[in-house]
Amino acid sequence: MQHYLDFERPVAELESKIKELRRLSESDGVNIVEEVGRLETKLDRLLVQTYTKLTPWQKTQVARHPERPHTSRYIAQLIEDFVPLAGDRLYGEDHALIAGLGAFDGRSVVVMGHEKGSDTESRVRHNFGMARPEGYRKAARLMRLAGRFGLPVISLVDTSGAYPGVGAEERGQAEAIARSIETCLQIQVPFVSVVIGEGGSGGAIAIAVADRVLMLEHAVYSVISPEGCASILWRGGDQAEAAAAAMKLTASDLVGLEVVDEVVKEPLGGAHRDPAATVAEVGRALARALSGLEERKPGELLRARRDKFMGMGRLG
Repeated sequence: MQHYLDFERPVAELESKIKELRRLSESDGVNIVEEVGRLETKLDRLLVQTYTKLTPWQKTQVARHPERPHTSRYIAQLIEDFVPLAGDRLYGEDHALIAGLGAFDGRSVVVMGHEKGSDTESRVRHNFGMARPEGYRKAARLMRLAGRFGLPVISLVDTSGAYPGVGAEERGQAEAIARSIETCLQIQVPFVSVVIGEGGSGGAIAIAVADRVLMLEHAVYSVISPEGCASILWRGGDQAEAAAAAMKLTASDLVGLEVVDEVVKEPLGGAHRDPAATVAEVGRALARALSGLEERKPGELLRARRDKFMGMGRLG
């Protein structure tokens, strides 16, 4: 059963009407082609009107949509012969962050990404995409592997943030994230990151300090969630909508601030309405980005990446 967001209620009502007409047509043999066509045209107009005027808070809801394609879908559709690699060689395996080797667009790559899960069982198994220290140490291990063998790195960002539990803090969550960021700045291979849903805090940037950072049209990327920001500024989460508007967390905002390099268009109505087309479009954007980076020398890549991130927020 399709999940609708609050602001999509008019869309839900129209689609329900179309489904009901089709059901009546099948049972009674009534020809309602013209009426269905008229309603579908109206539906397309309504989707355009709705999705061209999304507020930052509504975009946050779209980025968190449960039917949005997750990392496992991207790997299944884009990566051939994927071989998952597990463990950080220090503590254990973290299922919130998938990582491994495979082939993309005719080249061998290292690919990694947060996985939120698609149902209750898988969400619990993947800890809702919130990685623990061993997840980020695994990411750093694979990035070093990529550097050793000259393999491009692809990362897919989709997390509300690193896991804040006591065990994660005891095992050095902050240090693990810092080491992962440091490794991003050390590897001398092409590195492309895509924010496919929610990019939250250090848990996101730990695998997103890349040569090219792409972002889906309705994804969000910020140092803290709107609810977290509201709880700090207004001592409560009921101001999350106002916080989202002030945080500049949308793709268009971040391209303007030069935090993100390119916005990848989503199908009309968001990635959750056509996951296959979304993944294919991301694949084309990744191929273009990697092709441009492969022409550059390793030392040049490293210097440009460091300059890019060290220069963010600098005045003058």
